[in-house]
Amino acid sequence: MDKVISVSFGEVALKGQNRYFFENKLVRNIKNIAKGMGQTKVYKEQSKIYIEVEEEYEEELIKRLRRVFGIVNISPSYRIEKNIDDIKESSLKILEEIRSRRDIKTFKVAANRADKRFQPNSVELAKEVGAYILNNSEGLTVDVHNPDIYVYIDIRSNCYIYTDKIKAFGGLPVGTNGKGLLLLSGGIDSPVAGFMIAKRGVQISAVHYHSYPFTSERAEEKVKTLAEILTNYCGKIKLYSVNLLNIQKEINEKCPEDEMTIISRRFMMRIAEKIAMKEEIDALITGESLGQVASQTIKGIHVTNSSVSLPVLRPLIGMDKVEITEISKEIGTFETSILPFEDCCTVFLPKHPVTRPKLEDIEESEKVLDVKKLVEDAIDKMEVYEMRP
Repeated sequence: MDKVISVSFGEVALKGQNRYFFENKLVRNIKNIAKGMGQTKVYKEQSKIYIEVEEEYEEELIKRLRRVFGIVNISPSYRIEKNIDDIKESSLKILEEIRSRRDIKTFKVAANRADKRFQPNSVELAKEVGAYILNNSEGLTVDVHNPDIYVYIDIRSNCYIYTDKIKAFGGLPVGTNGKGLLLLSGGIDSPVAGFMIAKRGVQISAVHYHSYPFTSERAEEKVKTLAEILTNYCGKIKLYSVNLLNIQKEINEKCPEDEMTIISRRFMMRIAEKIAMKEEIDALITGESLGQVASQTIKGIHVTNSSVSLPVLRPLIGMDKVEITEISKEIGTFETSILPFEDCCTVFLPKHPVTRPKLEDIEESEKVLDVKKLVEDAIDKMEVYEMRP
């Protein structure tokens, strides 16, 4: 018996004529996360992906595979000869080895034939293997509804036997659905937004706004750390760091105080769009949740959208803070997000920000600003970092 890791995917299998594009991208993403882990081999076999890896790296590779979008389940498996006698003997041997470490009283055999030429069929195969295990072991009974353990048998070009399905995030392989530029703050929401859009196959870059020296260098380091965490799911991320202070000073001096937040937000979107168009990025991504703060009302979002022409993706728009926080904890960004370092949104913060802005009023207020020059100056002075897993 040879040990391999079996990978199952969900939506990818439903892609029809485009399926091989998604499968091949998933294979490449798996190969990338397996780099530096000794001699590995990744291959496809009838709607599944298998990885041969040296035993010392198996646990770490499974941990990394859980973060690869497109994967639904991961199973440490045994590859054996495709004949009924080997299947019976190997199933019993695998089960007994597990029983030596765990208290198991009940089991169920579940068989699946991707290769329909193999006989017996799935139901008969499960019955034969189950009967063989019962006749050659002590203290075991079959429970078809709630067994202590499943023995899974996959008949493909080879036969694979496994007993565990480790859940992954699913989704689509990163790189199969265009590029997006994430407006990444130091808060809880935006890293979750990046995670969720990457899960839909989008390759992520990020732009961060700061107001140094009014905000500290530690605030920017916090955002870099968040970007590094996201690379575990998204792969490498190009992070653009833009100082917004001069723009904020201009708005503070020349525009109504209550419009400070919404006008600043429009500048952020303009700068992001300019970067995106230069880098051939297809959409902007934000962590906005409807009604969560003053600038995230329907009217506020409309006014913000009106400053750009690129699509703006808002995956958190219908979620509340509890739901968003739960995801941030699951993906490992929460503890960094709550570090008490200020961001640029705290600079010149109005006491009573407008919550029902009118586009014509905001555009009138912006006429006193040299919008084009302010945007170009901010981009000319920005810094760019390459964040890697």
